Amino acid sequence: MIMLMSTSVNAATPTKKQMEQFKSLPKAQQQALAKQMGVDISAFTNKGSSSELTELEPTIFPREEKEALLSEEEKYKPVENEIKPFGYELFAGDPTSFMPSEISAVPESYTVGRGDEFKINLYGKENLTHTVVVDREGRLSIPDLTPVFVAGLSFLEVKELVKSKISQEVIGVKAFVSLGQLRSMRIMVLGESFKPGSYTVSSLTTVSHALFVSGGVSDIGSLRNIQVKRAGKMVQSFDLYNLLINGDSSDDIMLKPGDVVFIPTVNKQVTISGLVKRPAIFELKNDETAQQLISMAGGFKAEAFPQKTLVERYSTNSFKTVLTLDFSQKNINYQPKDGDVIKVQASSTELENAVTLIGAVAHPGNYQWVKGDTVSDLISSLKTDVLPIADFDYSLIVREKNIKGDVEVIQFSLLNALNKQAQDDVKLAPRDIVMVFSRFEVQEDEKRTLSNMLLTEDEYLQKQKMQQWQDFENQKYKEYIGMELDPEITDKVEDSSLTALLKGKVEDIKEEELSIFGRTLFLKPLILKLQKQSSYGNEAELIAVNGKVRYPGVYPLVKNASMNKAMQAAGGLLESAYIENAEVTRVTNDNGSEIEHVTLNLSTEPGKQYTLKSKDTINIFTMPNWQEERYIQLVGEVKFPGKYTIKRGEKLSSILERAGGFTDLAATEAAIFTRESIRLKERTQLAKLANDLRREIATRSFQSSVTDSSLNYDDTNKLLNDLSKVEALGRLVIDLPSVYKGSLDVELQNNDTLYVPIAQSTINVIGEVNLAVSHLYQENISLEQYISRSGGLKQRGDRDRIYIIKANGSVQLPKASSWFAVTDATYLSPGDTIVVPLDTEHMDKLTLWSTASRMIFEIGSTLAVINSL
Repeated sequence: MIMLMSTSVNAATPTKKQMEQFKSLPKAQQQALAKQMGVDISAFTNKGSSSELTELEPTIFPREEKEALLSEEEKYKPVENEIKPFGYELFAGDPTSFMPSEISAVPESYTVGRGDEFKINLYGKENLTHTVVVDREGRLSIPDLTPVFVAGLSFLEVKELVKSKISQEVIGVKAFVSLGQLRSMRIMVLGESFKPGSYTVSSLTTVSHALFVSGGVSDIGSLRNIQVKRAGKMVQSFDLYNLLINGDSSDDIMLKPGDVVFIPTVNKQVTISGLVKRPAIFELKNDETAQQLISMAGGFKAEAFPQKTLVERYSTNSFKTVLTLDFSQKNINYQPKDGDVIKVQASSTELENAVTLIGAVAHPGNYQWVKGDTVSDLISSLKTDVLPIADFDYSLIVREKNIKGDVEVIQFSLLNALNKQAQDDVKLAPRDIVMVFSRFEVQEDEKRTLSNMLLTEDEYLQKQKMQQWQDFENQKYKEYIGMELDPEITDKVEDSSLTALLKGKVEDIKEEELSIFGRTLFLKPLILKLQKQSSYGNEAELIAVNGKVRYPGVYPLVKNASMNKAMQAAGGLLESAYIENAEVTRVTNDNGSEIEHVTLNLSTEPGKQYTLKSKDTINIFTMPNWQEERYIQLVGEVKFPGKYTIKRGEKLSSILERAGGFTDLAATEAAIFTRESIRLKERTQLAKLANDLRREIATRSFQSSVTDSSLNYDDTNKLLNDLSKVEALGRLVIDLPSVYKGSLDVELQNNDTLYVPIAQSTINVIGEVNLAVSHLYQENISLEQYISRSGGLKQRGDRDRIYIIKANGSVQLPKASSWFAVTDATYLSPGDTIVVPLDTEHMDKLTLWSTASRMIFEIGSTLAVINSL
């Protein structure tokens, strides 16, 4: 150690012996000694580990792909799943260095050769570390010991030899022997290598490692016949498939200096695609069979149908031929040829010996079918197998009746089926679809029913959405029915009357509000299927039920259809139904020109069991003199306001008498009477007026003179917005004082409302005035004076078209002869509204402008009175 210190001070570079002594010291002593000597310890420590650090870096990077020149059509063509040759992706890299890692464990069978470095640690009486290298003579020279010949021995033999020699020649010392840096050697990788050439590699290099350092195999290189040649003779054939598929590396031998790894061109290639676990292009040897090829592909997938496997093959006459083979046989008469393309087909997705249960059930899905099974075997309990919203009286079985996939429909009652009644406990057949309906048409009704049964909202949503229905039933049932729910198909159906009934069944309800298991949505695909399978001489098996039933509409004509089954399909009869005179309308010839009407009494057994035919239309009439619940609402200044039940033909004067007349503060001349039928008409008129106004504005905006007109976008936009916000009231102008006196009367209708306001003492001025405000009524004040008190007319106010909305809702024009007469104010009364309209000259003479503005003012003034009550 003293010698190392003294020489280190005087010399820039320590000797090899000094370096060995320095490395044998503990790390703490190395750092202290280096600090004392003023040298950088990394200059010593990095020398031995630099190769190890660099060898941890990746040696293969991805190959650079050459960008192909594609046409515009090829650039945007959908990319297909390309079948690639098997095993080549293992070498999809580009080598950057050729030295393998030196830090891996060395097997004891490793053959020691010239250039291998050994590290010998002596311990006992002496503690020394020697690093020695096998010289060109194959000898290992250990300091103070005689050299030993080790070239050609295994690593294990060298360890035992060195330990034995040291124990014999040095008393009290034992040795630990390990390999340091291994020798390098030159090999050749030739043939169809990605980068053929000469490489310097480690003495531990195997055939597979040589392939990696050379970048792998080219696209036309063979993976099945990689040859190792030594001194001109082939010493080993390496089949890479054994390593990749079976994990067998027995042929992956270690190389020796001067070895040549030769990669020949690929042998015959066969493509296998479809329902195999490993679709790819496989290289086959001449004697390999179809079964071996399937094994290479990982075998068939569970859904494969190998009995009809297709093989495309090039023939000698430049055409392709197709073979259909049964690959499920072990001894198949098929020998693969170069260029064969094998396609393994998929099995049918159709279920065998199974029935499908869908709808308002607890567990929808496919169920096993056993001969003799009935509905009660599939649904055994109304408590656990169906949802609380299920209709116990109406369910259907959709059954295929021929090889074309045409269906027939069987109707049954769940309640009767579970009671083992033969006509409803129908025997099931394979591929039957059992549909269980909800007894409600609207989701809100279902929610209300389930909430009454103490189900939470989450529980309802879980049952309502039914993930099985979304993922399975919707798709599976539509596939079975054979078509999507295309509204255009419904529009093209020849039977327009049935189509109209189908569309108009729930016209006031949005489709998203309907129950997915209700008759409207749940029957749609089935009805479309029955329409689709109809043809000349084979009428669509549909019937229509109209009138006083719970769910009027179009229904499938079921097997053994009767009037009783039709009533169950339509949800049953309403309370107002007249069952003694039901009517069936039937087409009696092929062209539909002859129709007969059959009258039935549904209270009798013959009437209930009357057999229905295709395209029959059933009409259930209302019971004569049936009294529906009718009422009128009285609001405001009557002695007993509230809701009054009325009878057909009852008059308003009768209701006023029942209400005790008016209070002392009632303004009967300003009463507002609204009617539902008028409200609906007004709503339609408002919508039409808004559309017409938009159209007229758009038309005038394109005229050449529009640039010089005074058409103002803000004004038009404001009016259109006002129109869209206006709600129809349905006001009927009446003379209430005359009605109360008996000189005039109004026949009442259901949902009529009478508003009687309190007596008012104001005159309202609105429209194109500088300040729209209400004024205290004075008998001697004229219309012109009220307008003056409101700041006068604006520039755009139309003086010639001023009108008055009377308190009772009527419209009155001022008397022209007394326009400026202060004394003549007889046409103004308390509660009246003076309206100053916009001059249409400022709106480019839009003909609809005055109509729209008048309706807005009238409805607005009426709403103001109603809101004050």
